[in-house]
Amino acid sequence: MEYTYTILDSDAQSNLQLQHYMEEYSEFYCSGVATNSVDGLNGILKKSPDVVFIHLNEKAHEYFHMIMEMHQYLKEIPIFIGISKSKQFAFEALKCHFFDYWLLPYNEFDIRKTLLRLKLKTPKDQEPKTLLLQSYKDYRYINTKEIMYLQADNNATDFFMKDGSTISAFKTLKTFENNLPANFVRVHQSYIINIDFVSRINYGKGLCTLKHDKLQLPFSKSYKNNIDNLKKVLAKNTISTLN
Repeated sequence: MEYTYTILDSDAQSNLQLQHYMEEYSEFYCSGVATNSVDGLNGILKKSPDVVFIHLNEKAHEYFHMIMEMHQYLKEIPIFIGISKSKQFAFEALKCHFFDYWLLPYNEFDIRKTLLRLKLKTPKDQEPKTLLLQSYKDYRYINTKEIMYLQADNNATDFFMKDGSTISAFKTLKTFENNLPANFVRVHQSYIINIDFVSRINYGKGLCTLKHDKLQLPFSKSYKNNIDNLKKVLAKNTISTLN
């Protein structure tokens, strides 16, 4: 089971450095990045990440206020990890119940210790692999590992299965977007794909190719961040031939 995380950092360099370090941990998945507290809060409320990394710089007090405001909207608050060039905001972070506080520049050993401690303290339950589709008195159970992709069909959704069959459900694609396991990614207004079936991403043509039947599905610019994250997840288990 994956842990999702969001980065709140207005410094592009430290933002990219943290993402680079996190690539080593395949069980941690980046669900979003923001450069200010307003976008950060919106992203957290939308994605409900498990962990939020916050660069405590000149915007630190905005972020602390954001955390206080968050209690108005969420029953479960994410785990916060502070990042800063000094210990200036350490006491305030402690009062806000931050899980840890890292000093820049990043230290690989500190990151590893924190993430291992986090996993021990907040173990993830095994994610359910079976999806229930209910229509009146009809109950249908689907193994999510067999779903290649989902396609919107007006107010209904079609499930395209590994065996070539299609299953229809009378609910919108949005309904399933937030209820499927983490390996399902929205790439287009009309498509959610199972990343386990992705064999190719063509940014030039805006297409994802699936392993079975070499089926090509479009992805749109509005979901490019999801595609970028998808690429990072796949890269963790591949052998690169790039120089």
